[in-house]
Amino acid sequence: MPGTARAAAPWASECRPALPPAAAELQQRIWQGLAADQLWDVHCHLLGSGDSGSGCYLHPSLTSGFDVIERVRRRVILNAACVDPDGASLDEAYVRRLRELADGFPAGARWLLFAFEQAHDAAGAAQREHTTVHVPDRHAAAVAAALPQRFGWVASIHPYRPDANVALQRARREGAVAVKWLPSSMNIDPRELRSLAFAEAAAALGLPLIVHCGEEKAVPGARRDDLVNPLHVRALLERGARVIVAHCASLGHAADLDRRSAPEVPAFDLFARLMDERAFEGRLFGDISAVFQRNRDPAVWRGLLERCQGGWQGRLLHGSDYPLPGLKWLTSLPRLRAAGLLAEADEAPLADLREHNPLLFDLALKRCLRLGGTRLGDEVFATRRHFAAPA
Repeated sequence: MPGTARAAAPWASECRPALPPAAAELQQRIWQGLAADQLWDVHCHLLGSGDSGSGCYLHPSLTSGFDVIERVRRRVILNAACVDPDGASLDEAYVRRLRELADGFPAGARWLLFAFEQAHDAAGAAQREHTTVHVPDRHAAAVAAALPQRFGWVASIHPYRPDANVALQRARREGAVAVKWLPSSMNIDPRELRSLAFAEAAAALGLPLIVHCGEEKAVPGARRDDLVNPLHVRALLERGARVIVAHCASLGHAADLDRRSAPEVPAFDLFARLMDERAFEGRLFGDISAVFQRNRDPAVWRGLLERCQGGWQGRLLHGSDYPLPGLKWLTSLPRLRAAGLLAEADEAPLADLREHNPLLFDLALKRCLRLGGTRLGDEVFATRRHFAAPA
């Protein structure tokens, strides 16, 4: 249960409640130079089964005894959020734990909670059978409205829906500050005419698009892996959209569509190419959620920090990808230390902090990372300025 310590498998979150006394010094370092009221975590997931009437949905394969891999996926993700998969209400337990973790931060810090759209076919009809996870806009809006000092929300609207523009207008009125797409899971081609029209409408409303690029592991959905190429967002940018590329496209490879032979290259390299196009300065950004997980190439870690010397600092945004920071095996502190990015003295305090508050751990880790004299600057964490006030 949330807030209860438990012995578990080595990969499992301990879910310890209070912070250890040894965390005090680390806490001071976290907040040095950073105003809490400017810290908005721009990548925070909601999950639910719909047991509270939220409208949330988990694909039956995540609970079926016949699909072992998907069932394990569900238990692992819920463990990261310290939610008992067999408890009375998954919806309520998930939000309760998130609130508990938020209480470990100074007043003013906020999290942008993601709605998550269903997969849709080419005609714009929802495909529940190809939807791994669904979190309706109304649930994200309701959770945020119940504790606005801690939470804002991000809509998720499929551009192929016949009512996409109506839903976009409604989301803006109800306080959404951005729109989230995961193209491979939702079956969204960012280059498709309906996607481009939606991007123009979102830009007119001041809403950035948070678009997942690079390989997707956690939410397979429609399994359209061809749709997460970073170069696809160029079409959105050319229509005037502001785009935040989730995870800085830091995982996997994609076809280099700028070359006739279209060779497979690291997706991060394609993202970096777009970042270097001067026409997109001020409209193309990257969130750093999940970038420093163990399944990323250390060359990506170093490449991102090196580019902080060359003007990326103001275009990178802090995000946690919660609940994934609760999976302690997913971020390897020894591997980061071996890559020369983490001081040995920071490893033990960070590991201890992770057992108590994975959100604080995620922030602290990123504040501790160094490549020579370069670190992620304070502006990476002062993300509030990137989002317009709700109309």
